[in-house]
This record gives sequence, C-alpha cells and structure tokens, in this order.
Amino acid sequence: MAAPEPGAILGVDVGGTFTDAVLIAAGGIFTGKSPSTPEDQSAGVVEAVRQVLGKAGMEAGEVGHFAHGMTVATNALLESKGAKTALVATRGFTDLIEIGRQDRASLYRLQAAHPPPLVPPERRVAVDERNGPEGVIRELEPAESERVAEEIEALGVESVAVCLLHSYRFPENEKQIGEAIGRRLGPSVHISLSHDVVGTFREYERAATTEIDAALSPLLAGYLERLARRSAGLGLPEPEIMQSSGGVAGLDEVSAHAAVAVLSGPAGGAAAASMVAGQSGEENLLCFDMGGTSCDVCAVEGGRVHETASKKIAGRPIALPMVDIDTVGAGGGSIAWCDSGGALRVGPESAGASPGPACYGLGGIRPTVTDANLALGRLAAGDELAGGIELDLELALQAIGELAAELGVSTEECAGGIIRVANSEMVRALRVVTVQRGLDPRDFTLLAYGGAGPLHAAGVAGELGITSILVPVTGGVFQRAPDCAADHRREQVQTVLAAEHDLDDQETLIELISEADQTGWDVATAASPSSSRSTTIQPIRPSCAKLFEAAHEDQVMQILRSLGADRTGYRPPALHRVRARTGRGSGTGSVPRRSRPARPRRGDRLGPGGLEADRCAGWPASHVS
Repeated sequence: MAAPEPGAILGVDVGGTFTDAVLIAAGGIFTGKSPSTPEDQSAGVVEAVRQVLGKAGMEAGEVGHFAHGMTVATNALLESKGAKTALVATRGFTDLIEIGRQDRASLYRLQAAHPPPLVPPERRVAVDERNGPEGVIRELEPAESERVAEEIEALGVESVAVCLLHSYRFPENEKQIGEAIGRRLGPSVHISLSHDVVGTFREYERAATTEIDAALSPLLAGYLERLARRSAGLGLPEPEIMQSSGGVAGLDEVSAHAAVAVLSGPAGGAAAASMVAGQSGEENLLCFDMGGTSCDVCAVEGGRVHETASKKIAGRPIALPMVDIDTVGAGGGSIAWCDSGGALRVGPESAGASPGPACYGLGGIRPTVTDANLALGRLAAGDELAGGIELDLELALQAIGELAAELGVSTEECAGGIIRVANSEMVRALRVVTVQRGLDPRDFTLLAYGGAGPLHAAGVAGELGITSILVPVTGGVFQRAPDCAADHRREQVQTVLAAEHDLDDQETLIELISEADQTGWDVATAASPSSSRSTTIQPIRPSCAKLFEAAHEDQVMQILRSLGADRTGYRPPALHRVRARTGRGSGTGSVPRRSRPARPRRGDRLGPGGLEADRCAGWPASHVS
C-alpha cells in the first residue's frame, strides 16, 4: 500500500435517490455514485466510498479528511417526518407553533394553508412559569418541573422541545425543565432547549425552530451514529458534517442540533457554485440543483452566495444563519398524482431510492418525473445507472398510462404534463430567489447540476427568459467538491436589547464584536420603523473594514449614519435599529458568551433612536433582503 496522503480528502452526500462521492488526491479528482439505502443510509455511503476509492486505487486509510453533506434532514422536513415529539411551553402559549404570525400562507390563494405543526395539540404541555423582558413574573417551582417531566414520560415521546417566554434572555427555567426531564427519562429521549438552539427573540420563530430541532435530531443522530461506526470499520477518519451555513462541524454538535444541518446537502452545491463563479468568469449565477427528491435553488451575485439569518423551509421558519436556498419537493423521483379536483400534481412525495421510479424495475408502480423523461425520449431506454439499474420503458409507460386514464388524456400528454408541472414548481422557486428579491433572472446564467438538473435546464431557462446555461462536466456529484474544502464554522447568535447611548461606548462595542475577523451591520432607519427591510454591509468591502476599525475607536454611530446615507441615498434623521452581527474566520471554534450591555433604563426609547443588536459568531449574511 502506498504511503498515506495527508492531502487526500473525501466528500460524500446522501440524496433521496443516489449517494455521491468525490475524492481529491494527488492523482486527480475521482467520483462515485451508488443508490441510496433508505433502510440504513450509511450503507449507501460505504458503497459510494468503496467505488471512488477503487477508481483512485487507494485504501481508506489513505484518506486524511472526510466531509459529509446530506439531505436526510431536508427530506424529512419536506415530508413532515420526524421523531415523536412533545412541546413544553409557558402556560397560555402552547399553541404558539400553530397560531404563528396569523398570516395567510399565500395572500391570494385562499385554499393554501400553512403546514401543520410537527407536534400535535395532545403532545403540548403547559408549564406554570413566566418571564417578561425585564425578568421573573412567576417563579418556576421545583414541583412544577417534576410534574412536567412526569407528564412527558406518560406521553411516550422520543424527543422534547422546550420553549419558554423570553428564555433567550432568562434561560434558567428552561434549564431546570430540561434537567427534570433528563433525570426522569434518561439519555434515550432527546431534549432541545430553545435558548440553546436559537438564542434570539421572536417567540414564534424560536419555538418553530426548536420544534424542528427536536423532531429531526433523533433521526439524524441515529444516522450519524451508524455512519461513524461504519466509517471506523472501513478505516476512514470520523466524518465532519456540512451545515446549512456552508461550514462543517463535528458529529456530536450536529447530532445534538439537527436544525443546523437542514440544508446540509444543498449548502454544498451553493458553495460549489461560488467556486464556479470565480473560475468561469460568470459572476451572476442561478443555481439549479435537481436531485431525486427535491430541487434546491439559490443566487450567486457578484461571485458570492446569498446568505440569510433565517428562512422558511417547506413553510416552516428556521431562525438560524444559513445559505439562502429555496427548496421545493420536485425531483426526479417526485410522484405524479391526480388531486380531488382532477388536476395533475407532482410531489412533494417521492419514490426515493426504494422502490424508486417505476422504470427502475425495483417494485415502484407510481409515475415519477424520471418515468416521464424516459417516456418522452429524454432518457434512453436500457441505459444503465449507478448500481446496475437499467431504465425500463415499458414499466414507465404502464405507470404513466394508469394516471393518464384517470386524467382522461393520452400517455404522451400525461408525460408532457408531468414535466411542465415539475418545471413550474422549480420556476416558482427560482422566482423566489430572484424576482421577489428585486433581481432580474435574465441577468443571470443558469447553473444546472444534480442528477436531473441538466434535463430540465432548457425548459426552466425558457420560462424565465434566461439565455445562458452552464452545466458542469460532473454535474451529478458537483455539489460534493466544496465539502472537501469547507472550513470549520460555528454560529452563536444572541439578542441584546439596549438604548443607543449604551452602545455608543468603546467597551460595549468591543464586547459585542469580541475577537471577530469579520463584522456586518444591518441598518434600519427611523424613517421606516415598521419596515423589516435591512441592508447588510459586506465584510470584504472597504466600508465594513472602516466600520470595524471605527467600532474600536468609539465612532460607530457616526459611521453607521454615514453608511446609511451612502447605501440609501439620503441621511436618516436617526437610527431606529442596528443589528450587529460579528463573526470569526474559519476554524476558530466557538466564541464564549459575555455579559450583555447594561439594560435600558426606565424611560429609554427602544423605538426611533433605540437599538437592538444580535451578536453572531460565524459569517454575517451577505444579501440585501
């Protein structure tokens, strides 16, 4: 065996249909692809790794770094699947996750509805305690904590989400509840505490994120445990997991908080697109990643991927920093069906890897997007896919024919309709990341990748008026390359409420910024105090560098006002809100929480002229939202 190569790095992604691997070694770049194994997805990872190692002529022990991205959490959220979860909330607020913001899912589509909460009403437990923004209103008694733990035990759940009012500032009650549940139920039940998961204000978003974290963590932890065991048996190093923010983290950290990895797989594709933008000279790209279960889209503008501090995924808010990706349940394995009104629909349910599309011959009988592509001649009958799967045209036509009879159309018309409906779903997603953000898609090049992306690229581009399409040579495993080079990254966000004069102080500013290498500021003016629109200053721009220096020179307010004038075209009369988000560079680990600035005194204004600051250890968002 050759001497170990410390530079040999491996990236693997588990998708809904296939598992992809990329190995970067001294001899070149090697790729592998194998069918995913839903019963134990780590088995598919091992098979893909064996393939790519075989192509490279290397042993597992020669791999020095193993990074892993996956759509396990993404697909579970899209399909509303997760562990049996309970919610513990302050009495009177247990239905917060169902009430939400009391807005419509779609303003002009009255039939549209928000997705139901992952925790049904019968598994929501009220606790007698209450904190306000200024402190304790009703004490949490030890006996009440034990009562809650006993009630949780009786529910027989696998996971518990705890979200109490104002715990981002006063987390003691959540800790007490968590300890009581842990003592009674032991380590077999996962516990997500909202102040630990999110750490910022806005009760609904914090509760919804904690609910998602609790529902997905047992699912993801079980998978990662099996993956670590198989990797060790094969001789691979312990895998590091791609987060939604585009950085990697250790197994234990991601297992404890699955919410940070909801966009684990898509984040790799976004990072790859950023690399392509720099190398191809196409700085404005629309990323179009269509896999077997879902389609992920995002925008690269000026060579940089858009990021966001929070996002809705499958209609559910996640208040964590992440790459700004929109995901829809439209992939090659998405199942076509007829709704109660007789209309053709596609997804979000997917045939996955087992049984897979009907044309795979593995037992699937329902028509999918892949079957439609085969029926229309876009795929060649008899072609062999990864894992020795051969495409069977007769099986595809049979499955589509049954649906066509139900719709009252020909088989060919039905296949064409499936493609058009799937394309419309993906076009809608691309409009979300462009038109709804004030961007013209015609100014972008469509970067199509993923197993099915290039097949649909022309149709999608035509709908949006895009005239240029870029397809990577290894499009099916394109998104795995950045996993190999991703940096360690950890996000810590903390809400701090303070009056303006409290932040106009050198000590306070240094405390908020900590030892950050990068700093961004979201600025809102008094002219529009109700507006949620904000501007993020890029950390690489001279203006932000000047701001960073000024923050240590006690001149931040003056610079912020001048930045507001520069970016909006006028000088605001006063600052309404500043959201400071500071970040360290790669591989520096976590930033310890420090004491907050002095709380506002009675009579201080937290409207125009007041401030709200979020402290974030990680990279700042990089888009105008």
